Amino acid sequence: HAAAYAIVSYQTAYLKAHYPVEFLAASMTLDMGNTEKLADFRQDALRLGIDVVPPSVQTSFRDFEVDGNRIFYALAAIKGVGDAAVQHIVEKRRERLFDGIEDFAQRIDPKIVGKRVLESLILAGALDCFGKDRATLFAGVEAIMAAAAFAQSSASSGQIDIFGAGTAAGRPEAIRLPAVDPWLPAERLHKEFLAVGFYLSAHPLDEYKAALTKMRVQNWNEFSAAVKRGATAGRLAGTVTSKQERKTRTGNKMGVVMFSDQSGQFEA
Repeated sequence: HAAAYAIVSYQTAYLKAHYPVEFLAASMTLDMGNTEKLADFRQDALRLGIDVVPPSVQTSFRDFEVDGNRIFYALAAIKGVGDAAVQHIVEKRRERLFDGIEDFAQRIDPKIVGKRVLESLILAGALDCFGKDRATLFAGVEAIMAAAAFAQSSASSGQIDIFGAGTAAGRPEAIRLPAVDPWLPAERLHKEFLAVGFYLSAHPLDEYKAALTKMRVQNWNEFSAAVKRGATAGRLAGTVTSKQERKTRTGNKMGVVMFSDQSGQFEA
């Protein structure tokens, strides 16, 4: 029994040492539903100098795919985005890349890529490639879905718009997105956290890096390593990602708070 595990451990270590990009991409695909493990694998990739490309409807696939020293984040790893929606988007993209949000709306089937899927894609940044602000796209989800529904209805009925209302110079008509204020960086990252499960494009603590360094604040990984070496205390900083209130056996209230920093998540 022990020998079998030793062989698997040796094989795994060999693959990670000689094919780190492929190994991490395969590991992330295997644990796609476990955001804590995905966050750990991403940190491992950053430590090894491997670029994890954020999700995009233009470059991402169902699984975590590899291109040189890059791992493309999987669309199916975004919360609320199922396999059917991802496969549909990838199939449409194989025909040709999407030429803007209007072209995307015209070519997708709203029955497959529904409102919730579209909202999750926006929050995760998968539609950033169209050059529109996330807050604007999120506020305009209904308009995007309406454009998709109209395009699908016209295509299925075989009707041609004789007045040319649906296109302009051979291009889809511009979708009128509402004018809204952009989300603040912290709000934008929080919404991304909800869709992805961890901070992917940036971290709320990034803007405090100089101050935290000056205060000799450790990240979670550094603190964990110090504890293993015998440290009994440390100084940490984190963004609150969740909280729970519980009662102890004596009936007193106790709070359990989950924190996040650039290296991982920790509980207090």
